[in-house]
Amino acid sequence: MSELHKNLINGEWVGADGAENFNPSNITEVVGVYARATVEETKQAIAAAKAAFPAWSRSGILERHAILRKTADEILARKQELGELLSREEGKTLPEGIGEVTRAGQIFDFFAGEVLRLAGEVLPSVRPGVGVEITREPIGVVGIITPWNFPIAIPSWKIAPALAYGNTVVIKPADLVPGSTWAIVDILVRAGLPKGVLNLVMGKGSVVGQTMLDSKDVNAISFTGSVGTGKRVAAASIEHNRKFQLEMGGKNPTIVLDDADLKVAVETVAQSAFFSTGQRCTAASRVIVTEGIHDAFVEALAERTRNLRVGDALDKNTEIGPVVDPSQLKQDTDYIEIGKGEGAKLVAGGERVKAATDGYFLQPTLFTEATNSMRIAREEIFGPVAAVIRVKDYEEALATSNDTEFGLSAGIVTTSLKYATHFKRNSEAGMVMVNVPTAGVDFHVPFGGRKGSSYGPREQGRYASEFFTIVKTAYTAAG
Repeated sequence: MSELHKNLINGEWVGADGAENFNPSNITEVVGVYARATVEETKQAIAAAKAAFPAWSRSGILERHAILRKTADEILARKQELGELLSREEGKTLPEGIGEVTRAGQIFDFFAGEVLRLAGEVLPSVRPGVGVEITREPIGVVGIITPWNFPIAIPSWKIAPALAYGNTVVIKPADLVPGSTWAIVDILVRAGLPKGVLNLVMGKGSVVGQTMLDSKDVNAISFTGSVGTGKRVAAASIEHNRKFQLEMGGKNPTIVLDDADLKVAVETVAQSAFFSTGQRCTAASRVIVTEGIHDAFVEALAERTRNLRVGDALDKNTEIGPVVDPSQLKQDTDYIEIGKGEGAKLVAGGERVKAATDGYFLQPTLFTEATNSMRIAREEIFGPVAAVIRVKDYEEALATSNDTEFGLSAGIVTTSLKYATHFKRNSEAGMVMVNVPTAGVDFHVPFGGRKGSSYGPREQGRYASEFFTIVKTAYTAAG
């Protein structure tokens, strides 16, 4: 058996029992063996974070800056190596894996800078001779629960601001992809992070995650994952009167109008719907197309879809890697059958792919003649499956795009400034894209959605301070 990668609790690597992590591109290959924390170990991690909080919350800004900056430098220096690890355990293509690692390094670099930009306000009181100071302070122990689809970027965009603003952390990565988070934690430890400030507890959500939710000593929870689990996080957090932040599902639309550049439209939708194997909460799985361009667009997109190269994530010719595991593969294929049964027309993909290695490969799948009432147009599939919905005009397209319980990301492809401007204002989504894929976001600006997609303050950029800090107002009498 491979070397056991242990949990980190109070600065010590601990753990006896582990589980193998397999490569979805080659299911016989073991990526690594990672410890699984017990209930008691998770409680110890929370206690360690609580004990470390007073000193870390009052630590000097240069100390925090240096640790985060050193972490950023090492991540970026090792982007090839860490990108390969990510691609092997999650299934993204190697360029996508390296790109995600690069983004993680940029996130730590950004928040290293934010440490030096911590600011407040000094205001006069309405009462003569009294001054007012408004400052932000860390919350305390932050529990972080992350998903499998962005195994380095999402842990980074939660850990980095939590530490930058003076909180201590207990993190549970997704059970499918512990390796990437383990690597980030290892880098932070060697960058000089004091004992107990960051604790890693890998393992099952029913054990580790539930223990975090049950603890009164976890002051805030930042969660990214499924809608169902998000609701359980919310209910448990309300019970303890703790702050919580949820990033959950999406059923994101891309509108293609008659005036769109056809090549731009096809590439924008292909990247939005199918790249990263469609396993992104920002993926566009509803393609809403007006009548004038519909037939030409469908023909061109179907051809592009059929020509996408599916295979091993590390193969330089691969455009679409594997689905992450058998459960997700079954969900994808089940929805393909549901689409057929609902009367949608399958025009591309829909079948397993045989490759040189034994992996969870699925052809990108395109349905046409779908309606917005079909399950494939309403429920999040989280795979390389997209449905085209024909509409009469922009007004119907906008109404259709907003007719969803989700509101994370939405796109439009058009050469019309009028429609682009109107869509940006009237789309019921937290992020709106014009002539760019719905799944492309920057690290220095807010990330988050509306309706059933998100709850709580935005993530990333300077807006992260709204979740990871609390506001204090102090009054001082002069003299």
